[in-house]
Amino acid sequence: MSDLRDLYRRAVDEFGKRVHSVSDDQWKASTPCTDWDVHTLVNHLVNENKWVMPLLEGKTIEEVGDAFDGDLLGADPKKAWEQAAQEAVTAVEKEGAEDQTVHVSFGDISGTNYISQVLTDHVIHAWDLARGIGDDDGLDTELVDFAFGFLEPQVAAWRAAGAFGEEVKVEEGADRQTRLLAMTGRRA
Repeated sequence: MSDLRDLYRRAVDEFGKRVHSVSDDQWKASTPCTDWDVHTLVNHLVNENKWVMPLLEGKTIEEVGDAFDGDLLGADPKKAWEQAAQEAVTAVEKEGAEDQTVHVSFGDISGTNYISQVLTDHVIHAWDLARGIGDDDGLDTELVDFAFGFLEPQVAAWRAAGAFGEEVKVEEGADRQTRLLAMTGRRA
């Protein structure tokens, strides 16, 4: 299996290729994320990517404050995506990023755990964005395997925190991508 930094970069690319497929008339299109259109979904990931560098540098949420609140996409959403994605990838690829203590809203976690969370969010939301714009929603199987393995033991806690909807029942023998999406409340 690839190392975490490689998987992270690939997850960012997986979402990014869908961002670059968004046409001008699709930014207000709905997505599988309740209450989020394409613009809001991409803004969410830009926001998430903007947080990666300061948090991996040891900053607290209080120190970062509201620097990344609001619409971060501006007049050129694809450029905003690229800049934030590159910043995040650069931060993850720095030596020692995985060993860093990261201060998140629910306490301190390892850099490995934080990077894995953000990676997994990119994978799941790549599917959401693909669905929103009518693009190919097949995901990199190694990324799906990683996200499934990361989420499965803790999905109940994430669901209880409101991150996911109720699990969707799937047929016995469903593929791993379908099962990953189902555990996060999505219908493939």
